[in-house]
Amino acid sequence: MADTATTASAAAASAASASSDAPPFQLGKPRFQQTSFYGRFRHFLDIIDPRTLFVTERRLREAVQLLEDYKHGTLRPGVTNEQLWSAQKIKQAILHPDTNEKIFMPFRMSGYIPFGTPIVVGLLLPNQTLASTVFWQWLNQSHNACVNYANRNATKPSPASKFIQGYLGAVISAVSIAIETSQLEPEIAQATSSRTVVYNKGL
Repeated sequence: MADTATTASAAAASAASASSDAPPFQLGKPRFQQTSFYGRFRHFLDIIDPRTLFVTERRLREAVQLLEDYKHGTLRPGVTNEQLWSAQKIKQAILHPDTNEKIFMPFRMSGYIPFGTPIVVGLLLPNQTLASTVFWQWLNQSHNACVNYANRNATKPSPASKFIQGYLGAVISAVSIAIETSQLEPEIAQATSSRTVVYNKGL
């Protein structure tokens, strides 16, 4: 009787696993095939999924523990591939792979769209003053620099001076180009208007 119950339980677990569309779990590997554009696109969507920003501390600990159990072969019965992929997604979205420390929310890859979109809107505002142009360009480059630093390869530490030099170079270049472009806009508009008037007179 016990053997029958065990067999039925195993069959139910197998059926539940088979009914899932999730591929077999591979620790540290992408869930979607990287040999096709669609697979790489879905992998990218997984990385920037903003829903991981709302994961609780308890859920993060559970995800980490589930992956540790899988790694050491002590996984409890009934855990599905979908649960394992979800746990890995949560861990990779929140914790740095080298330091295993939490990444500050605005600098996570999953936070790039919600925190970066307001900056892009600011960059595209019309009729900006010199001060607003400098501010939005500085904010954009600062955000990019912090995202890059927060997600850096921490196995090979680089001096802080190198990071600061790159940051200052990016800010100065972006601000300079933006100011030059804004100064050229009236000239471009005037030249375009002049050509239009001449063309209309020719008609």
